Amino acid sequence: MSLFKRTAMLTAADLVAQRTSARSQPNVSNMSSLRHSAVWACRRLRADLVSTMPIDVYRDIDGVKVEQKKPPIFITPGGDEVDWCEWVYSSQDDLDSTGNGVGVITARDGMNLPARIELAPFDEVSIRGKGGRIESFKIAGETYSPAQIWHEKQYTRPGLAIGLSPIAYAAMSIGGYLSAQEFARDWFLGGGIPSARLKNTAKTIDPTEAATIKERFKATIGNGDLFVHGADWEYETIQAKASESSFLEQMQFGITDVCRFLGVPADMIDAESSSGSITYANVTQRNLQLLIMNLNPALRRREAAFSRRLLPQPRYARFNRGALLEMDLAGRYAAYKVAIDGRFIAPSEIRHIEDRPPFTPAQLAEFSVFTKTPTPPAGVSQ
Repeated sequence: MSLFKRTAMLTAADLVAQRTSARSQPNVSNMSSLRHSAVWACRRLRADLVSTMPIDVYRDIDGVKVEQKKPPIFITPGGDEVDWCEWVYSSQDDLDSTGNGVGVITARDGMNLPARIELAPFDEVSIRGKGGRIESFKIAGETYSPAQIWHEKQYTRPGLAIGLSPIAYAAMSIGGYLSAQEFARDWFLGGGIPSARLKNTAKTIDPTEAATIKERFKATIGNGDLFVHGADWEYETIQAKASESSFLEQMQFGITDVCRFLGVPADMIDAESSSGSITYANVTQRNLQLLIMNLNPALRRREAAFSRRLLPQPRYARFNRGALLEMDLAGRYAAYKVAIDGRFIAPSEIRHIEDRPPFTPAQLAEFSVFTKTPTPPAGVSQ
C-alpha cells in the first residue's frame, strides 16, 4: 500500500520506526540514533568523504571530454555563507539518515536553473502526495510546490516518490543497543538496582500489605537510604535479565549491524569484526573497496541529479574519485612511470597532477648530466 494518500500529510517521523510498546524498545529517530556511536561514525565518514571530493563539470565535444567552467551553484550553493563542501556534507548526511535531501530554491540564474538552494532539516519537512507523485512540501509552516524545492532521494521503493530511512530498517537493532545503553546508564549513574525480591519468612501477607511494603521499600532505597525491617524479612537480589546484563555483547553486535545498514565496513570506523582484523595490501586497495562497494552508487545518483537539474545540457557533473584513491609517494611514482612508458600520459601532465609548475630550462639541463654518455679515457674503446 502506498504511503501517499489523497488527504494524508507525511512527516519525517512517519519514515522512522516508532516505539512498539513502552516496555519493549526505545523510540529511534534521526536525532536519537546519533546516541549510537556507530551511527554517528558511519554518517560522518560518508558525508566527510563525499563532501571533500572535488566535483568537475564536463561536456563531450567530438567524443572528447572537455572540462567546463563550474557555475556558482557548484561553488557556493547555499549563498556566500554556505560553500560547496558544507552544503554537500549536510545534504549527504540527510540522504544517509532519512533517505531524502530537501532544500528551498531561493534564486535562479538566467537559464532558470537553481542558483541558490537553502537546505532544510528533513525532520521539519512534511510532504503531501498522491500515488507516486509529490503534490507539495511544507517546511516550517510554509507550503511549497515541487518546482520550488530541491529534492534528492535514495533507498527508494517502486511507486514511492520519497526515499526511505535506513534508520527505520535498523530500528530494531539500534533499539536493542539503546535499550542496553539505558540499562548501563541507570545502573552505573542513576543508582538503579536489578530486579529483586523482598519476602516475609514468618507469615503470608495479603495483597494490600504487600503493596504498602513495596511502596515503602521502593521509596526508601530510591534515594540510597537504608531499609529497616524486622528479623522476619529477607531481601534477595535476583540476577538481571540476560538480555540486559549482556549489554556489552549486544552493543558490539549492534555496531556491526548498524554498519551494514548505513553502508560502511565496520573496520572503517574501528569496529571489531567477528572474524578479526581485515588486512589489505595497502591503503589504496582498502579505499578502492570502500569506493566501489559503498560510496559509488550514492555518488552516481548525486551526479545524475546535479547534471539533470543544475546544469544546462549537455553538460554533466562528475565527482573526482581520485581524491579518495590517493596512493603513497612510491606508489604514485611507480604508477606514473607505467603510464608514461605505456604512452598513456605525458610527463607534463604528471607535473600538473602533483601541483608542480612546468620544468624550467635550467631544470631540464640538469637531466643532461644523467643522460649524457661519459667520454671514455684515451685508449679505451667503447
